Amino acid sequence: MGTELLEIILLSLRVSGIALLFSTLIGIPVGVLMGLKRFIGRRVIVAILYTGMGFPPVVIGLFVYMLLSRSGPLGQLNQPFFPELFTPEAMVLAQTIISFPLVAGFTMAAVMGVDPQLRQQVVSLGATPRQAAMTVLREARVGVIVSIIAGFGSIISEVGAVMLVGGNIEGRTRVLTTAIVLETRKGNFELALALGAVLLGLSFVANLAMMKLQGRALEE
Repeated sequence: MGTELLEIILLSLRVSGIALLFSTLIGIPVGVLMGLKRFIGRRVIVAILYTGMGFPPVVIGLFVYMLLSRSGPLGQLNQPFFPELFTPEAMVLAQTIISFPLVAGFTMAAVMGVDPQLRQQVVSLGATPRQAAMTVLREARVGVIVSIIAGFGSIISEVGAVMLVGGNIEGRTRVLTTAIVLETRKGNFELALALGAVLLGLSFVANLAMMKLQGRALEE
């Protein structure tokens, strides 16, 4: 049981960690762009981001399932470009879609909260648009860290989407949340509670690390 539990924990961390990395790499630049630029269609994109922040994860799982399924709307055309169902890669895709709007949306809000005169002053001193954006991002770093924390919290405890696209296969796609559901259904409440304690512990440690980064950012 110890080896199996370790595999479940490691898979949970790998799937959520990779998904958070992808959503951060994509979401932060998108959030900065949305916070600094004004263009046609911006309001529509902002509305989509806000809608995505509150979208039910199980619906995201259904969308990814239909996208990756051979009998879905894209049929076999999507197979060379997307991972197969019931694999960790499919779970990563679903969790990335879930966390991306949170990372992008909170980053956008943090950037918009920075004094607009700061960017104007930097540009007047000869900074390039990229340098000005980096300066604003640095000022908004606390809010950006909060966006990453929010993104992580949205996926580490998510169960509906990963169960739909992962299938909860023992030794392959079983993570902590799906294992808790399985053990609860089997009546193994002690094991389910133990798994829940592990999940809470991992979430606490990860968020504590993020809070330390946030504290350092406030001190700078």
